Amino acid sequence: RTTTNNTMPYNFEEYSECGHIEGTIAHVVDLRSDTITKPTVNMRKTIAIAEVGDDVFGEDPTVNELERRSAELMGKEDGIFLTSGTMCNIIAVMVHCNKRSVEFIAGDKSHLHLFEQGGPAVLAGVQSSIIPNNPDGTFSLEEMESKIRTSNDSHETSTALIVVENT
Repeated sequence: RTTTNNTMPYNFEEYSECGHIEGTIAHVVDLRSDTITKPTVNMRKTIAIAEVGDDVFGEDPTVNELERRSAELMGKEDGIFLTSGTMCNIIAVMVHCNKRSVEFIAGDKSHLHLFEQGGPAVLAGVQSSIIPNNPDGTFSLEEMESKIRTSNDSHETSTALIVVENT
């Protein structure tokens, strides 16, 4: 069945395996989890004919183009495609805290502290030092300064990064 969504014809059966609400152009797609979402027949056809390569070796033209275009849009020399915000956060910490025995400072309400499940510690061996956030999301510069550690003792961490969030 084909219906018109504003000015574009849309064939529900061709592009989706989800149902639609009879008599309307509303269409429900369940995206709660990647364990629920299934590729449609059309998606599977596209996957089957897609030009692919191993992105680890820089051989996937689609990933290469996405990274090139992203870098161009951001005015950067290079880009990298990561599959989640969690992965982005941990890699960002690893770039700046590139050895064990270092720490980052973050606010107690920060996403990195509350929702990353200790990823930087588990994956990179990077410890966190937490300071209280103010109600507006900022933190006291004096408090932050008091937490900065500079140590050459291999039994102590030294501060390598201060995480400031803007959300």
